[in-house]
Amino acid sequence: MSDRRIGLAQGTALYVGAILGAGVLALPSLAARVAGPASVLAWLALVALCVPVAATFTALGTRYPDGGGVATFVMQAFGRQASAAVGWWFYFALPIGATAVAYVGGQYVAHAFGAGDDVAYLVAAVIVLIGLTTNAIGLHVSGGVQLLLIGVLGLLMVVTVLAALPKADLGNLTPFLPNGWAAVGQAASVLFFTFAGWEAVTHLSGDFADPKRDLPKVTAWTLAVVAVLYVGLALTCVLVLGPRLAASAVPITLLLEEGLGSGAAVLTGVLAFLLTTGVMNAYLAGGARLGAALARDGALPLPLARGGAAGRTPRRSLAVLGGVTVIVAVGSIAAGLDLGDLMLAASACFMAVYVAGLAAGAKLLPTGSPVWVGSLAACAVMAVVLVFSGWFLLLPVALALGSLAFRRIAKPKATVAA
Repeated sequence: MSDRRIGLAQGTALYVGAILGAGVLALPSLAARVAGPASVLAWLALVALCVPVAATFTALGTRYPDGGGVATFVMQAFGRQASAAVGWWFYFALPIGATAVAYVGGQYVAHAFGAGDDVAYLVAAVIVLIGLTTNAIGLHVSGGVQLLLIGVLGLLMVVTVLAALPKADLGNLTPFLPNGWAAVGQAASVLFFTFAGWEAVTHLSGDFADPKRDLPKVTAWTLAVVAVLYVGLALTCVLVLGPRLAASAVPITLLLEEGLGSGAAVLTGVLAFLLTTGVMNAYLAGGARLGAALARDGALPLPLARGGAAGRTPRRSLAVLGGVTVIVAVGSIAAGLDLGDLMLAASACFMAVYVAGLAAGAKLLPTGSPVWVGSLAACAVMAVVLVFSGWFLLLPVALALGSLAFRRIAKPKATVAA
């Protein structure tokens, strides 16, 4: 009998796949718009911060190997109410992230065909519709296909850097800090959108042959790969594109055009559409199941739990996600919010999840151990970065209050029904 366990290579591929996302197609520009060439420091700072974050989640994953991930750790440390807040942060950040990812794909396709925002919005709507439809009828992008798409993204990043780097100009590094040091913190808050995912290994910890031996190795390899890809791409964007970087919505296309010519626009547009559609499918599939699980545990209305069992489709939870995504998209256009605002709003929720998870690590891990010190330090730094979310910090606060209010209202009903 074969024992199907995750090996080091497969584990690293899965972990890297959880970190890389379609947001990286747009974030070099958004970060440069905020901090100029110094945005590279924000990329470097987040890569460095990922070391204690990954170490904390790895340590927690080996001690509490449960599919609940961060929510499980928070429940162990602070109880069900705190865990419910984490669930709400994840669940209601997904429609914001989905809107942002779809718009990224729309921008690349529109640019490839010389079209404007109307076409970008239309393509974004198609991407969301595809994700909702395939999930509603029970068709999911397989794990292998999803991993392949992420592999294509990684390859695209490598090809982009290699093709464009010969045209790097050190003069593009000046002025290095056009908007001051505070802008670097603001850029880091935006960039966290594409750094979320380090908690994914906690869901897989039980599938390794020897988690205590394999997880640290997988984490180290993942850190190395992500650092090279992210910092390499960010530095190349700044050195090659200079002032054009902050003004462009499609930095990868511009870099490829520098190295391969104008024909790269169509190729990049097609790849961006495929990548964002795959990410959308995964977003909605995972989000729908999260909503069903939260409803099952009393953190959302009980009817949303329907279809949450293995092999079934949680269509009610999916419908809520679809409805909220439409509201976010229409509201963003009406309010004049741009892609950076959407990513900052989603990042505020994701960072709040990480702060809670790291705080749980500081409480649950052995006091005085290196990983405990790391979790405590990373929690403090992450909280500071979270503050740079500005007004968007009110979103996780409102969601936490919403989860608290819901549990207080729903609890008496559950008692009467019992």
